[in-house]
Amino acid sequence: MATTLDYLDVNGVKIPLIYEKDNRLPLASAQIVFRNSGSIMDNNQSGLAKLSAKMMNEGTLKRGSTGFASALDAKAIHLSVSTGSETLVMEVGALSEHFSEGFGFLNELLVEPNLSDESLKKVKTQVLGSIKRKENDFDYTANVQLKALLYEGTSLANPSVGTEKSISALELKDVKTFLKEHLVLNRAIIVLGGDIDLDKVKKELTTTLSQLPKGEEGTLPTFEIRSKPTEITLKRETEQAYLYFGAPYNIKVGDTEEYKGRVATFILGAGGFGSRLMEEIRVKRGLAYSAYARPNVARSHSFFFGYLQTKLESLDEARTTTNEVMKTFVEKGVTQEELDHAKKFLLGSEPLRVETLSQRLSRTFMEYYKGEELGSSKEDLAKIESLTLAEVNAFIKEHKEILDLTYSIVTK
Repeated sequence: MATTLDYLDVNGVKIPLIYEKDNRLPLASAQIVFRNSGSIMDNNQSGLAKLSAKMMNEGTLKRGSTGFASALDAKAIHLSVSTGSETLVMEVGALSEHFSEGFGFLNELLVEPNLSDESLKKVKTQVLGSIKRKENDFDYTANVQLKALLYEGTSLANPSVGTEKSISALELKDVKTFLKEHLVLNRAIIVLGGDIDLDKVKKELTTTLSQLPKGEEGTLPTFEIRSKPTEITLKRETEQAYLYFGAPYNIKVGDTEEYKGRVATFILGAGGFGSRLMEEIRVKRGLAYSAYARPNVARSHSFFFGYLQTKLESLDEARTTTNEVMKTFVEKGVTQEELDHAKKFLLGSEPLRVETLSQRLSRTFMEYYKGEELGSSKEDLAKIESLTLAEVNAFIKEHKEILDLTYSIVTK
């Protein structure tokens, strides 16, 4: 059956419920997505959202981390808490026969999470170790520095995992305050699917979610990207040069022309082999193994970004080539052959993007989350199919802002 939108009333709060029944396998899953609750809400406490989620993965005070994990394993139940940039997600997955027990464990976790000093010390040690290891991950370093330049002075400028300084400064009260503010009914969206009895699961979800306060829906902050190009070069002991670049992209969530951008940027740099950047940088000049570029359009921000790795001695040529490819793309647009190829791939690969239950649920969730009509993704495919060369090239010429490239470079 098709994915549908319903609502669940919990303590007077109408919670959106995205649902699809699929009884081909005896499996079931549920996600409770809390809006306005991801790392973008860290403000000046970088890493707080992710650390808070990790604390929720430490089991309950009664069972402890090991005891809680062992109890889940005994029934092959998956229960996890994670964060994105804008959301915090609690997920339960199990065989259909143990799905109800999964909600029982989630109920335990919500009532008595293991928010202890001992757990905080353990989680902070793990996070600090991860941050330390990333010092030699130059892709990560270049990407973090790019965000710091593009969104200077905002929470987006900080690494979502935090820094040694910010994580060391976090206290248990910070975690408790964050969870109390964000794990609330007014921020929740339920994503549910599998071989289940919907009425039964609704009752179980109502019981479980009743543990949460109503809270406030909150407001998602929005951020504007740096419009004036700049550059930073970090010197490290590396055998390659890492180039990350970003620019403004004047398309917002819900923009009626977003589908045109999908086609245009596929041709420019998101389409792998055959894309302009890959052809010019790898195939013709042999400057990099791969070159990639695409837009990132979220509710809180949007920007255009890309990256490549090259030999140390090829750094200047690779950067110059990237600029030239981008300039030619905006000024001259694409060819009919490129447009036909992009259409063929985007339309032909559509079945692969919706072949699993999780893919279909994820797509419907994103349509709802972005404020679009359910089924808008299919409408976009029809628009892509009828898109003309004149229309896509007019769109490209209107978006000269992607030429205002800011570079973050790591080299020797």
